[in-house]
Amino acid sequence: MTDTSADDPLQRLDTVLLHHIVNTLGWKSLRPLQQEAIDPLLSGTDAVLLAPTAGGKTEAAAFPLLSRMAAENWTGTSVLYVCPLKALLNNLLPRLETYTSWLGRTAALWHGDVSQPKRKAILRQRPDILLTTPESLESMLVSVNVDHRAFFQGLRTIVVDEVHAFAGDDRGWHLLAVLERLQRVAGRPVQRVGLSATVGNPEELLHWLQGAAAGTRPAKVIAPHLHAQPDTLSDKGSGAPAGPPPGDVQLDYVGSLSNAATVIAALHHGEKRLVFCESRRQVEELGESLRAKGITTFLSHASLSVDERRRAEEAFADARDCVIVSTSTLELGIDVGDLDRVIQIDAPSSVASFLQRIGRTGRRPGTTRNCLFLAVDESGLLCAAALLLLWSRGWVEPVVPPPEPRHIVAQQILALCLQEHRIGDRLWQEWWGGLAPFGPAAEPIVRHLVSEGYLDQDGGMLFIGPEAERRFGHRHFMNLTAVFTAAPEFTVLNGRTEIGKTDPTLLTEECAGPRRLLLAGRSWQVTYIDFNRKRCFVEPVDGGGKAKWNGGGLPMSSFDLTRAAREILLGEDPLVTLTKRAQGALAQLREQGTETVHPGGNVIIRDGVGKDLRWWTWAGHRANVTLAATLAGIADPLQRGSDLYVRLRSDLTPQMWKQASADAADRLCLPDVDPRALNGLKFSAALPQRLAEATLAARLADLDHAAQTLTEPVRFVTF
Repeated sequence: MTDTSADDPLQRLDTVLLHHIVNTLGWKSLRPLQQEAIDPLLSGTDAVLLAPTAGGKTEAAAFPLLSRMAAENWTGTSVLYVCPLKALLNNLLPRLETYTSWLGRTAALWHGDVSQPKRKAILRQRPDILLTTPESLESMLVSVNVDHRAFFQGLRTIVVDEVHAFAGDDRGWHLLAVLERLQRVAGRPVQRVGLSATVGNPEELLHWLQGAAAGTRPAKVIAPHLHAQPDTLSDKGSGAPAGPPPGDVQLDYVGSLSNAATVIAALHHGEKRLVFCESRRQVEELGESLRAKGITTFLSHASLSVDERRRAEEAFADARDCVIVSTSTLELGIDVGDLDRVIQIDAPSSVASFLQRIGRTGRRPGTTRNCLFLAVDESGLLCAAALLLLWSRGWVEPVVPPPEPRHIVAQQILALCLQEHRIGDRLWQEWWGGLAPFGPAAEPIVRHLVSEGYLDQDGGMLFIGPEAERRFGHRHFMNLTAVFTAAPEFTVLNGRTEIGKTDPTLLTEECAGPRRLLLAGRSWQVTYIDFNRKRCFVEPVDGGGKAKWNGGGLPMSSFDLTRAAREILLGEDPLVTLTKRAQGALAQLREQGTETVHPGGNVIIRDGVGKDLRWWTWAGHRANVTLAATLAGIADPLQRGSDLYVRLRSDLTPQMWKQASADAADRLCLPDVDPRALNGLKFSAALPQRLAEATLAARLADLDHAAQTLTEPVRFVTF
């Protein structure tokens, strides 16, 4: 670093900071991302910084912002560092405390697990950088204990870590809305910096992050690892290199979860292994099986207590020859030490998720990123092969915000009234600066909130009404700050120690003999159930426990993943190592699937009895329910949605098909919504029912791929 030229961006970093980078961290140079981020971030440009996992994104944002903080003498809390997970914030705090201390500055943590004394200390002495979640920011804005105008008056920059994890669901809309309100409280434009692993549409992600200011402020995507090979971008515009990405990736077919445990126990002795499962039940059952085979095993998933997870993650970080089995809770950048191997049971739901997971390996010099896929059934094998086919082509999903977030609009209007106590019934839109869903389109929602008593109206002012108090007022409106409804679960306690949470059906369904649970990889016998307080008390036993959680589940497969599965059945292989078992199982799948796929188009298959007629679209769940709604006259009205096919009326003829589908692509319909499904859309009760149903219908639909599927050739086949 000592040979930098006058125009080197390193020279723009604070000299004290640069001294510590060289002498305290011992870095001889910055990574390309960290160098390229200096000038844009110092100039106040909005940016998205893209790099693989462990690519130095935190430092790429922190070093220029700390330099600007010192140069411009920012005071008070000037930088917010927002993360989707409390555990990730806990992990980042020591690093940011170190970097701020070099300049005589401070960093602090504020989320739901931070104690009241620590919060009071933060309010008395505001840190320069506050690490927090969007929900905690919302709580600060509406809290009677926080003078939010005083606290946020010095705000200059917001860093959103793992921004792709926000943008793809309703937490993203909530985050954007809260940022607009914060900017208005601060009284100045606030720079926005997103940190992300590789995504398929980085420019659109940056545009989304800018919110109401999109197109009016300077903005830049910083991704030197993509720019290095400008001629190798995939033809689908994913923003990722085409051709097989680097890494040692293998696909094996093991046939069952118990066989997977046997394989994991037999391989990679002396190494630290992270195993990803796609459900909490799988984590528990695999963890129990590995422990029974004498493998040092730790577990992590969302229904384990915070202390249980923390103990497991700390023990895993310090150990060597061991395994940690996890759901996606360890997918993001939480540090669990130096990993040797990643093992995947079946397949994650997206290529982007897989990139996060394989990125946990290969961090030491001389090591390679690696992942071993173990498919436990034929469906898992096909999904894994399809995902790896897309990955080997360099394809990554675009991040797309869910459409029409009307329920979030209702939540935000109520939260704003709580924050400001009273707002003008003609001025409330100004708080979101023109952010589309919160503009004139929200007027019917406000009228509904008033008519139903969620808001009161008097003298041209809006304020919290009795219905909002009744529904959301518990514990100082805590339920108003989170945009998702958690499934009801019972807390499991061994004495005073919380083990985690379990599904209530495990405690109520009939069972022969003692009632036993499987939690934290151990079996427990239930000794007492407190149904009023949703708690159950347990004692350890040798075995026989059951694990179960309802809700959540796997997301439905996308059009691209389902079409990739079709390509697998038509003979395509991913550019990874396939074991002999995987090759044999894929050959069997292809033989079984010859009826449902054809290289010349889609097929409509009638069974020999003539009672079952299926249109094998291979279009994904959302496109298929859109097609079923559009072709309601010829579709089976009783069918359940499928990723692979649409069930048609048994009396359908080729001529009827031709007439019904002729112009269907020009008159696509949104799928019907079961009113009971609205229970999963938090704050839907604060919407007129027709708007709530329209919101959910828009999210269930895939109009573009439904239209594409309708234009593809179809042939009738009878077996």
